[in-house]
Amino acid sequence: MALLLLLVCVVFATLLLIVIRTCKKPKNYPPGPTWWPFVGNTYQLAKLSKAKGGQHLALEELRQIYKSDVIGLKLGHEHVVVVFGNDLLNDTFRKDEFLGRPDNFFMKLRTMGLRRGITMTDGDLWKIHRSFVVRHLKLLGLGKKKMDELIYEEYQIMVQRMFDGENSVMPATYIQSAVMNVMWELTAGAKFEDSKLLMLIKKRSTAFDMAGGLLNQIPWIRFLAPVSTGFSLIQNINQQLYSLLSDIIAEHKKTLSETTRDFIDAYLHQMKKEDISNTTFTEEQLVAVCLDLFFGGSSTSSSTLDFALLAMARWPEVQAKVQSTLDEIKPPGTYIEAEEILKNRYVEAVLLESMRLNHVTPVIGPRRALKDTNLNGYNIPKNTTLLMSLYSFHHDKTKWNDSEVFRPERFIDEDGQFKPSEEMYFFGAGKRRCPAEALAQRFITLVFTNLIHDFVIEIDQLPDGVHCGILLSSMPYKIKMSKRK
Repeated sequence: MALLLLLVCVVFATLLLIVIRTCKKPKNYPPGPTWWPFVGNTYQLAKLSKAKGGQHLALEELRQIYKSDVIGLKLGHEHVVVVFGNDLLNDTFRKDEFLGRPDNFFMKLRTMGLRRGITMTDGDLWKIHRSFVVRHLKLLGLGKKKMDELIYEEYQIMVQRMFDGENSVMPATYIQSAVMNVMWELTAGAKFEDSKLLMLIKKRSTAFDMAGGLLNQIPWIRFLAPVSTGFSLIQNINQQLYSLLSDIIAEHKKTLSETTRDFIDAYLHQMKKEDISNTTFTEEQLVAVCLDLFFGGSSTSSSTLDFALLAMARWPEVQAKVQSTLDEIKPPGTYIEAEEILKNRYVEAVLLESMRLNHVTPVIGPRRALKDTNLNGYNIPKNTTLLMSLYSFHHDKTKWNDSEVFRPERFIDEDGQFKPSEEMYFFGAGKRRCPAEALAQRFITLVFTNLIHDFVIEIDQLPDGVHCGILLSSMPYKIKMSKRK
């Protein structure tokens, strides 16, 4: 009996010690809510996010509660620090000690349990492959006439499909197909005609939205509920995607020549040059990079353009002004080239305002502290995950005054000249700036400009709010498009 009592006391003391340790904050850690045993602030943040309508709004609420531009949380077993406000955002983006990516279960789930690709890796693997991607995307078409030709071709196909017997359309699907086709042409040298691949990519995004928070913060829950957490679905989709892309790479290897047709060719050529015993250029890495290009480029670009079209339908007076200024360049129905758009900076002001008001990544990251460091007077322990609230700057009333109003003129000065803000962070900043930024900007600008120039867009069915997943996107809406004369 005494032995049993002793055993119970030891177990109780051990559990108590574990509870105390999981709830204890590091010294001089940023302010934030009390940590619960084992789960930290996971439940509190989820509940507040649901109440406020999104994680970015929940984090903004915590910022106001604790009156700090740096908030300290614990999500599951991970220390998480959230950064707010332009000055601290700029500091965080550009510090080398914050260039890392978290090395956790969810980050590796994207790439079959391994650290692969460029989006969620760091160190030499990231440096070498990011440089390779930027260099070869540029050689293959970024900033060249070939890129504009690809976008023009996809624009024509997209418009034709939109008018294929429909009185009103939901533009999001057509836009996503168009941007994926452009990216696929650069990557694999062909049209994105594999409907199964497109379906899998869409399903994968939905599955990650569903599973992301829970699997990231409590990864062991996948053993208890693999289906309801989305883990089984993600695993299944990943296997199908990897199989399809592996087949495409195998076909490229069969037809590989000295001529570089696309990105996959460029990568295979590099693999031949490398020492096979000491290289990161592998087929597994190539598959992961291809997926990064698709998911990173297509989802953000299509959602950004979708929000911009919705803005034109909601504010017809702004749409009419855009059309009036574009008509000074060319008559409606005539395709406007990229160089010609530079003559009309009002278009850029409209796009900037749309992205400021509804940025698709209101909370950007995650970054990882590569060493013990300091931010705004607080200690940031090594391996802490950092999230940056772009929403806090894009909706800062001290910077924008009427921050919730759609007003493109805020980017036009008193002399009528365009005054861009260098602090918008739409594509990140510093060394981790989006490697395909030039492509994304060109696609969004060309397609938006020509759609508004060629058509009058009217709202037919308003969206029921926004969808807050890994990315912010508009809920489905319908527009009517009539050709301008």
